[in-house]
Amino acid sequence: MTNSAILSHPIEPIATLPDDDALAEALLSSLAEYGEQLHGRRLWLACSGGRDSLALAALCVQLYQQGKLPFLPQLLHVNHGLQADSGAWSAHVAQWAKVQKIACRILRAQVDGHDEQAARQARYDVMRAQLNQDDVLLLAHHADDQAETVLMRLIQGAGVNGLSAMQPWRIQTQGAHRIALWRPWLTIKRANISAYAQRLNLPYIDDPTNDTGDNVRSGLRRDIMPILASYNSNVIDNIARSAQLLSDAQLIINAQAGEDLQQIEIASLQLPPAQRALNIDKLQKLPIYRQRQLLHYWLGQDEPLPPAKQLVDDVLSLSQRDNNDHQTALFWQGRKASYTIRRYRQQLFRLSSDWLKWLELPLTEQTQTLFNFTESNPIGADVHATGRQPVLINLRNDDKFAWQLQILPNEVTPLLESYEYKVKVTFAPLDRNQRVQTALASRLQAGKKLYQTLGIPSWLRESLVVVSVAFINEKNNENGLLENEHPIVLPILLLSPFESWVLNAEQANINVDVKQLDAFINSYLTLHKTC
Repeated sequence: MTNSAILSHPIEPIATLPDDDALAEALLSSLAEYGEQLHGRRLWLACSGGRDSLALAALCVQLYQQGKLPFLPQLLHVNHGLQADSGAWSAHVAQWAKVQKIACRILRAQVDGHDEQAARQARYDVMRAQLNQDDVLLLAHHADDQAETVLMRLIQGAGVNGLSAMQPWRIQTQGAHRIALWRPWLTIKRANISAYAQRLNLPYIDDPTNDTGDNVRSGLRRDIMPILASYNSNVIDNIARSAQLLSDAQLIINAQAGEDLQQIEIASLQLPPAQRALNIDKLQKLPIYRQRQLLHYWLGQDEPLPPAKQLVDDVLSLSQRDNNDHQTALFWQGRKASYTIRRYRQQLFRLSSDWLKWLELPLTEQTQTLFNFTESNPIGADVHATGRQPVLINLRNDDKFAWQLQILPNEVTPLLESYEYKVKVTFAPLDRNQRVQTALASRLQAGKKLYQTLGIPSWLRESLVVVSVAFINEKNNENGLLENEHPIVLPILLLSPFESWVLNAEQANINVDVKQLDAFINSYLTLHKTC
């Protein structure tokens, strides 16, 4: 195929040609290290057709032919159409793969923008969509790429995590979808790969934008790295080694932050990734450097990239305030979701935007009827239901979150044995003017006073539900059963998505233990897999 960017070597089988000892050793050593994780997984190789990825594909073919590699990856080539020759390059990669007898799939990508970062993101997105759960994507990044990445992040002011750069094995998740990225050549220099490709006469694509592009990476490669090499010829190896040392240091930092988080997070208010909460009193007992590191770790959970230092500093300042003004809301646009960081009293919250939108959905009043159990009339959810199976009530539900209640009829039976009652259970949103009394207060309360007594933050105040029961006594007359005209209505519980409070019902003239009634209603808050 004639194209100025494609080296003019003919496409010939390379399986029986000599391989490269250093490149093979790096790949096989990495295989030995991650062999257990690789077992049983489907393997893909991201192949642009350039020198690095085509050389890695060639080595895989050779080692597979020699029986040293137990699998042969499938090639994935992405045509994002940014250059006039993109179609010709895709056809060239497909033809090379056909001659080597290695499977190849060509994908099309739509790039949102014209810069290299947009193209890179589009490639990853379309490849990720092709991969199934727990598939492995093999990448040809090498020590020079690693050094450039470290320098880029150093310029951007990255910390230990950022400066540890690319990892040889990393699990990448997006929603419920999970894949592994495998980079076995991070210790191999570009010069070694070039020499190998030259010996094999690989007809790789020499994309001119790799060295002449106007992005930061191209500038570092073209202008800065040669200058650094003039001071120290081992600069590539040294930077790559520093990245590995920083990666080890980051693991230690993460372990410490994880231990701190277990002590400081508020388990009863957790709904990852929608809501995460910290206890500020416990946070402030840590040395300041561990507070900062914990906040960095806490904020970055569920996200592939860490938060900026400025955000960490702002959240730390929010946690240190000693006044009562907690209306500040900090916003963070992560890669996977956007978040708001809020403080309420001595609690710090990270709230996803999807979660805050869900909390604004209206609640509707619902009623279920339960009957006293007899052999001829077992307790049911309504007159059409029989048996003692749990009854589910959907309070609020969309494609991301679900809030359900579960009524356990078996728990009701002992409470109703002394009554000829049926019970209507009502679930209704708490009106701001509705007065209720909890065990935490000596009198009826409503609105702001109630919220303050119960410690309910502003974003949860439209998600309060009052559970009431109406005991309806049925009496016989000559025409059948009559319900009493004024049933006893008893508010028994106040519910939020995370807590419940027993309401004071001493004024009701009925011999039922309200705390026991609490036992037959369980609240469940769940995330759908799309979150």
